[in-house]
Amino acid sequence: MTSTTGAVCPHCGWPDGAEPFQVVSRHSTAAGRTVWTRCGCGSLQVRVVDERGMRIVSRSRPAVAKSSPACC
Repeated sequence: MTSTTGAVCPHCGWPDGAEPFQVVSRHSTAAGRTVWTRCGCGSLQVRVVDERGMRIVSRSRPAVAKSSPACC
């Protein structure tokens, strides 16, 4: 996927045009595709892929690591 924004993840600096860490789901639309991905930092991203290229139209904050409960 080639990014048309030339931007990077504001949380970790991963280039938007690079391969995503994880593809969560893909959906075909009348205009192209919507791809939900997860960045290496845990940020969930919504990518739109159409004739203009790829754009990240929404992204969340990175996932917060859950702490384990105190033992015994």
